[in-house]
Amino acid sequence: MRFRIDRRTSLALAFGIGMAASANLAGLSGTAQAAQNGAACGDWSAWRSFVARFVQADGRVIDYSTPTQQTTSEGQSYALFFALVANDRATFDKLLGWTRANLAGNQFDAQNVRLPAWQWGRKPDGSYGVLDANSASDSDLWIAYDLLQAGRLWHDSGYTQLGVALAERIARDEIVNLPGFGPMLLPGPQGFRTGNVTRLNPSYLPLPVLRALSHEVPDGPWAKLADNAYQFVKTVSPQGFAPDWAAWKSGQFVVDPKNGDVGSYDAIRVYLWAGLASPADPLAKPWLATLGGMRAKVAQNGFPPEKVSSTTGASSGEGPLSYWGALAPYFKALGDEHGLGLARTRLAALDANVPGREPVYYDGVLGLFGMGFIEGRYHFDEAGRLVPAWRTACD
Repeated sequence: MRFRIDRRTSLALAFGIGMAASANLAGLSGTAQAAQNGAACGDWSAWRSFVARFVQADGRVIDYSTPTQQTTSEGQSYALFFALVANDRATFDKLLGWTRANLAGNQFDAQNVRLPAWQWGRKPDGSYGVLDANSASDSDLWIAYDLLQAGRLWHDSGYTQLGVALAERIARDEIVNLPGFGPMLLPGPQGFRTGNVTRLNPSYLPLPVLRALSHEVPDGPWAKLADNAYQFVKTVSPQGFAPDWAAWKSGQFVVDPKNGDVGSYDAIRVYLWAGLASPADPLAKPWLATLGGMRAKVAQNGFPPEKVSSTTGASSGEGPLSYWGALAPYFKALGDEHGLGLARTRLAALDANVPGREPVYYDGVLGLFGMGFIEGRYHFDEAGRLVPAWRTACD
């Protein structure tokens, strides 16, 4: 059964993500917009720093903050996405090759695709290998998405065929029909259904990814899943805060019986995905509106809470740098210049090299998502397709 390493370790200051402050493109003058386009078209030093610090030469992404020096399918899927944003096909292929060989047992082609194991690392005997063979559906979705977008942007049908095959495998093994509700994504194929209780994770359902899958694999459950995902997040976030986990029981969504109603290191991505969605998507505004609690809490306190109760709104602690990376697109989408300014200021700390403090994986990946977006290096269109700057502003 899948679990997540506690993200408290990401309170440490992280590696150098280039800080290029940028205003909302919609409000820029022609000169200023041209300047930002030029900045977004330049070398993405933050991606190079991430590769240098977290990616082995063979394409393995390592989370050094964990005792097992783990690699997760999540880390591989996010790095594949960033390689595509950076137009770094060589690294993309290394990441894909390592994932195929080590997480999917070399069963990862269009004719024979296996869901990748979610966790790989150092075993108790000191050897390295798969630590948990269960797959993680959010990572599987992102890998399928990355492959489909790579096929389109790099004009390679091999990526496309593998992406379609993986999406079909996800639909078969990781989507369940909740009675009276319809299709919903399981966190993984094993361990999340016990009796009449089905455990679910709101952060596993990024709207742009679901939209893209519905266009690329139109005979799948993806369009209906996008609608259901919004209803799910709305229902389990009554105070405007998403929980890390929730459950379906006896025909309704309920508090997760294992982790309760807390929203923290998983849930922070719910705000990120909402902020990244195209404004033209009919679900974008409603989705943002159902998550208004975080905006209000940051306006009140000057920082996001590390933990918050999704049912009462009670909060504690101060969220680390990874939270600011996730919230930067959320504030931008809301037109909240104050919140966005706070995020930019905090994320400047990602440039700091603090003696004795090692860079932290989760700060790194959410920082790349957030800063890459507000710097104009990528966005998603209404159909969920990736629009990288190198295909638009850099022509």
